[in-house]
Amino acid sequence: MKVSENNDSKSTAVADSKSSMSALKSIFLSLGPGIIIAAVVFGPSKMTITSKLGSQYGYSLLWIVVIAMFFMAVFTIMGARIGVATKHSLLTTIRHKWGQVAAIAVGLGIFIVTTSFQAGNSIGVGIAIAEATGTKPVVWIITFNLLGMALLFFRGFYKVLEKLMIFLVALMLFAFLTTFFMIKPDFAAIAGGFVPSLAPGSLGLVIAFFASSFSMVAAFYQSYLVQERIKVNPEIKEHNSNSITGIFILGLMSAIIMICAAAVLHKQGINVVSASDMSRALVPLFGNYASSLFLIGLFGASFSSLVGNATIGGTLMADSLGHESNLSSGRVKLFIALVMVFGAIIAIRFGKLPLELIVFAQSVTIFLVPFIGLALYAVSNDEKIMGKHTNSPAVKVIGAIGLLILVLLAASNVNELFLK
Repeated sequence: MKVSENNDSKSTAVADSKSSMSALKSIFLSLGPGIIIAAVVFGPSKMTITSKLGSQYGYSLLWIVVIAMFFMAVFTIMGARIGVATKHSLLTTIRHKWGQVAAIAVGLGIFIVTTSFQAGNSIGVGIAIAEATGTKPVVWIITFNLLGMALLFFRGFYKVLEKLMIFLVALMLFAFLTTFFMIKPDFAAIAGGFVPSLAPGSLGLVIAFFASSFSMVAAFYQSYLVQERIKVNPEIKEHNSNSITGIFILGLMSAIIMICAAAVLHKQGINVVSASDMSRALVPLFGNYASSLFLIGLFGASFSSLVGNATIGGTLMADSLGHESNLSSGRVKLFIALVMVFGAIIAIRFGKLPLELIVFAQSVTIFLVPFIGLALYAVSNDEKIMGKHTNSPAVKVIGAIGLLILVLLAASNVNELFLK
């Protein structure tokens, strides 16, 4: 009798353990699209701009992280709901709604935006490994672009992409959080930085930060990632929290970089020219260990964006031309590889992009972003397409405000770039 009871209790314990593991796995997999978006958006260009903000203006502009992440979360959730509500891809839906020209215009615009960022991703990978090993960046630019293209040959590319991005985001969080606790920042000053104020001369960098953080391209692509995840794991239900987790991680990493730059660079009056400047600035204070940690984070940010950014540009370009949009398609993989090749060529040709060029590239994208955002917003408000997933009145208002901010930033950018 006791033997039977012991066996029953063991069976129950095993069943409970399996159930817990299954639930944990479901939660883990459901976060995939949101984590991929965080990994794509948080690239070396964003690290450079965020470091520049902290080094020049201290903690005073931390509040822009909160605002950018709030609107990014709203539009990313819109993208996710479109992925759930529609059987077709978002560009196919746009083609049905407004015609082929509109679909190609959006797809080509996104292809241009992602390609303009790709050189920075390649250079970030090259510099991170080169400075850690004392070698030349060109070798690593070629190596990791070839590795990125090799990933395309895996049969389950989405699963590979998802696992890679989750690993790289975990690597970045470890590197940046460890650096954060090593530098011991001023927590009172951090709290003060969340009170809105605009430092004189900071508008250009603020626009560039919004262009990289409030990424309408990434929010647009969230619909594709959700549809890919549904194909691979249809049993997992989509919730708003799945997308919000990724955006929270994105905001956390952005804030940490700005805080580290404020605590280390602003205090010493050191100006940032590239993201790797932060690693060199850490050496006198905390030794090579801290520098290596930051370079690990820079590598994670660069390689995740290198693969993810190319995936977005290639997928949407192929889809806009009427080809398949799923990641198993050979034509989609060809376009993804093309973005990597273009980025690598530009990176090798110029060797090191100056900060001014990065800021300019980020700022120019703000002209394309309002049109991409408007298409996303219009589709998500269409009851015939969305059904029960249509935007609520509150989301419609918040989305309209977000689009207005993008238009105002574009107008300010015209003034900053051409009229001053």
